[in-house]
Amino acid sequence: MDPEEAVPDVGRALRGLASRMEAYESQQVRIGQVLDSILSRLPVTPAVAEIPPAVVVPLPAMPPAREPRIPPPPRYSGNPQACRGFVTQCQIQFEFQPSQFSCERAKVGYVMSRLEGKPLEWATSLWESQSPLTFDVKEFLLMFRTIFDAPGRVATASSRLLQIRQGSLGASEYAIDFRTLMAETSWNEEAYKAVFYQGLSSRLKDDLVSRDLPDSLEDLIALAIKVDTRLKEHQADKERSKKSHPVLAPRFQNPMIPPSSPQFTSSPSEEPMQLGRARLSAQEKLRRRLSGLCLYCGGQSHLAVSCPVKLGNTPASSKTIVSFAGSIVPKSAEQSHQFHVPVQIRLPSQAIPVSAFLDSGAAGNFMDLAFAKKVGISLFPVTPPIRVLAIDDRPLSTDTITLTTGELSVQIGALHLEKMSFLIIPCPSSPVVLGLPWLRLHNPSIDWSSGQISRWSQYCQRHCFIFQPLQRVTVSSTSLSALPSVYRDFSDVFCKKSAEFLPPHRRYDCPIDLLPGIMPPRGRTYPLSPAETAAMKEYISENLQRGFIRPSTSPAGAGFFFVEKKDGGLRPCIDYRGLNKITVKNRYPLPLISELFDQLKGAKIFSKLDLRGAYNLIRIREGDEWKTAFNTRDGHYEYLVMPFGLCNAPAVFQEFVNDIFRDLLGKSVVVYLDDILIFSQDLETHRSQVKEALSRLRENSLFAKLEKCTFEVPKISFLGYIISSRGFEMDPAKVSAIQKWPLPQSTKAIQRFIGFANYYRQFIKGFSSRIAPILSLIRKGGRPNCWPPVALEAFQSLKDAFISASVLRHPEPHLPFFIEVDASDVGAGAILSQRHSADGKLHPCAYFSKKFSSAEQNYEIGNRELLAVKLALEEWRHLLE
Repeated sequence: MDPEEAVPDVGRALRGLASRMEAYESQQVRIGQVLDSILSRLPVTPAVAEIPPAVVVPLPAMPPAREPRIPPPPRYSGNPQACRGFVTQCQIQFEFQPSQFSCERAKVGYVMSRLEGKPLEWATSLWESQSPLTFDVKEFLLMFRTIFDAPGRVATASSRLLQIRQGSLGASEYAIDFRTLMAETSWNEEAYKAVFYQGLSSRLKDDLVSRDLPDSLEDLIALAIKVDTRLKEHQADKERSKKSHPVLAPRFQNPMIPPSSPQFTSSPSEEPMQLGRARLSAQEKLRRRLSGLCLYCGGQSHLAVSCPVKLGNTPASSKTIVSFAGSIVPKSAEQSHQFHVPVQIRLPSQAIPVSAFLDSGAAGNFMDLAFAKKVGISLFPVTPPIRVLAIDDRPLSTDTITLTTGELSVQIGALHLEKMSFLIIPCPSSPVVLGLPWLRLHNPSIDWSSGQISRWSQYCQRHCFIFQPLQRVTVSSTSLSALPSVYRDFSDVFCKKSAEFLPPHRRYDCPIDLLPGIMPPRGRTYPLSPAETAAMKEYISENLQRGFIRPSTSPAGAGFFFVEKKDGGLRPCIDYRGLNKITVKNRYPLPLISELFDQLKGAKIFSKLDLRGAYNLIRIREGDEWKTAFNTRDGHYEYLVMPFGLCNAPAVFQEFVNDIFRDLLGKSVVVYLDDILIFSQDLETHRSQVKEALSRLRENSLFAKLEKCTFEVPKISFLGYIISSRGFEMDPAKVSAIQKWPLPQSTKAIQRFIGFANYYRQFIKGFSSRIAPILSLIRKGGRPNCWPPVALEAFQSLKDAFISASVLRHPEPHLPFFIEVDASDVGAGAILSQRHSADGKLHPCAYFSKKFSSAEQNYEIGNRELLAVKLALEEWRHLLE
């Protein structure tokens, strides 16, 4: 029987006992009343008579309370999902029917009587052997649940808790589901709060963001339910209002102001708030509607949309808006009640500081005419004109608005920047007024005690925040010595400090979508040496200061450790292998290096830009930060920016930079992750294209490392190759590394050599055949520490081939191609060449090789050669067609 079904039986039994007690009390009252009546009729005599002993009327004995009848639980046959409920039902039997069980062993026997199958076999062996478990029901049930309860219940609950979302549920229903899963886990309260808040709907979080969140989880749940209920009531009120009073379409749209950034209220169904005219209460609105009165002035025979008090003599072709109090109320009387914020209006030639008046009674954004003329702001006509009323419904000194500004860049504080237009009016006391439409759009939280804006809305964080200094950073001439003078205007792009700002959220934010039902693992905490501990503290401190990481309460956590750099420094690493295994992969492709080089044909001048910070220029998608959590012995942290080590980081970053240079790719720019190559045929064109690339970096808050950049050279190192107008060749530094490469003596060492060699395989004729003996050492049955002569010969042959590798020419589509193929017993090889007019000789453009499969190795020599031709044509099809 389910525990919930037993509770009503217990309740009925208790109510029965209460009713019998009331009957006994009523009987005692009646007996007392009878005795009082008898005594009142007895004569009163002065003589003291012997009073006979009172007759004691025995009350019927109260029968013992009956125990509620609770149906026995259904028989349990071993279903893990039903184990927990079965144990709970047995415990209810023991608690509400104690007389049925004389001892602990009797309780154990009762549990056994409800078992069958394997659970009964297990319990029978304990009973027959007189196991101590059969004399203690608590221990018996504990062992019972250990054996038969669902394994991984806590892990499953934790995983579901991390993925739970409110969705279309109400906050109260979401809280019930959350508490149900929470009961099976043992996290700390901060973690519960973070996960509960994260799962709330965006609409609810947008409302909560302007409030001070409670310290306790229960208070947070109560607040969420309260706000959600109010939002639903508000939505219901709006729906009812729409049904009874349909909203009329705006009669006017200012052609100078785009719809995406409204400058004044244009819907007559919602009157802008006026300082001096109180809002109607809900009761008053209802009374006026039922009485057929105007909602604006209370008069009869007209509606608010055509109210003569509101419209005055406004012609049909013009729009009326309500102005702010400051233009009518004397300045001395109103100054203490006004709220001003310092803003900067950024013109092409200068930044103009000015104090802006925030006025909820203004139906638009306004600028004083004299101020606009003084600072040289361009003005444009408004057609038709706009009529303005003050708080007492009288026209202002200027009857209509006929001028507006174009879009201006307006900055508030260090980070808030937007473009907006202003309607022009005479208003000397407040040169700039930000009205109700602006307040609604940005919804700033104001600290009235300090007179400052303390918090901006989610809209501002996504659309208005800037994360690089607006003033160009002055870099010392010493640090700019490597930057050509023609690019000195872009010195801020190479400033290191400018790259230490938290980047904005973009549509390119890195998502971390997990496979369903799986929770990120918690990794180990690695021990660190004293030097590593000092480096770790410095890394954490710097990134906390930059805002790149923050303390975390996440249930996930990856290991944090260091690897040594070539120069002896320490590089921090985070072990995200567990997280990467359960992450849904982003399949955005990285460019093929061979195709990148094919695009460089004809180029004679090159410049290279290396981005600073790279992956840290991308934010983690909001709500996914907890999945990047990592453990250190000094604390638990999570990333707000994209760290190295995430499986989707390369794809996300490549998409980001590709979109920045989309129209330049293959024409003047090639990009591979954080390496940007600009190529041109002449110097003048090249400088223009470099400036365009630097300009796009500045616009997108990206910065470059000047010490790793190269400008205006005929030969350049890029992605491990040397590129010139002749073609591309191996980097001499890489050739030198191959010359000094020792003989590998382990599987890992052999794999490193093969990986390095494979990157440059296009320079080596017959690469697959050459490397086959080395590959055999790491296959099953191979001995990596015992090199046979054929493998030693192959190792030395590859080193010699890399040292003598020729320059590969850029393919020229207008010249004919020559393909030479060869086939051996092991594999196929081919050379793609072109004959250049300069010397009339064939020059290789690329090499190709492929090892035959076991089946292909059985082909006859003629068929193997035909197969080599087929493979070569497939490899270079994109050049030959």
